[in-house]
Amino acid sequence: MLAGAPTPARALATGTAGVKSPRLVEPVPTALSDWEKVAKALGRKGDMKRKMMYHTALPRRDLRVRSRRVTVKPALALGSHVSFVRYADKSTMVMGDVVVTERELQPFTDVLQEHEIAQTAIHKHLLSQSPHIWWVHVHAHGHHPVAVARGLRAAFDRTGTPPPRPPGREQRVDLDTAGIDAALGVKGSTDEGIYKCVFVRRETITDGHLVLPPGLGSTSAFNFQPLGGGRAAISGDCAMIAKEVQDVLVALRCAGAELVELHNHGLTDEPRLFFIHFWAVGDGVKLARALRPAVDATNVVPVG
Repeated sequence: MLAGAPTPARALATGTAGVKSPRLVEPVPTALSDWEKVAKALGRKGDMKRKMMYHTALPRRDLRVRSRRVTVKPALALGSHVSFVRYADKSTMVMGDVVVTERELQPFTDVLQEHEIAQTAIHKHLLSQSPHIWWVHVHAHGHHPVAVARGLRAAFDRTGTPPPRPPGREQRVDLDTAGIDAALGVKGSTDEGIYKCVFVRRETITDGHLVLPPGLGSTSAFNFQPLGGGRAAISGDCAMIAKEVQDVLVALRCAGAELVELHNHGLTDEPRLFFIHFWAVGDGVKLARALRPAVDATNVVPVG
């Protein structure tokens, strides 16, 4: 990671009654082998992110979604995912963002509640999409990660989320990716035909007494779907603290981006984070240049 590594975590302040808040608990590195039972319970294999997050993707390849006359590829905005993190006290946190149709939303919610898996946001990533889609942030913390994985599997089974498929050949991205990288100041990556540029918050983010690994629930992402002739549809998400929100909203509108939703992903994060989903269509490099002020208005560092 570049020079803006997260600052060390600090102990929480003493409460007004003179009682100290619980000490912060740090995440610990894990390996794929540590999550074999979780993978079996989920019914699909995941991968490791930054040696601390066991990440499982569940893209909604079963859906044909259109937004603003663009057919949305799964990797652009339809990528459900969940991440498991082990902590020094032997507990495990799970966070995720799940794509459900409007018809699936209530049954999915009921199963989550049955398994005591919390919902921390229900919101939109896209404008005027067809069919109607919702995105649900899920959260759990405890000492039984396999039980949580079983609960997630039961909830996913109430949706049309398809089974995993063998990895295929990476699709070529018909965009000036070098120009996009230079404009945004990041080295992007390709995911099933989508070019992704990702940033993480510089400061340490906590969730209650737990320190979040860099990037867990706190990323800014700019996803580019090629439309031909150097044009792209961009589905983006900026992570912000309160004092950054208005500057980012102004920067996005000045770039010609359409604002979709301003919301929170978590309930007990500190500093409190806000997220703005946005949509833009145009020349990929020109849009990237226009969006750079939104990146510069936030305290983030590039990934990759």
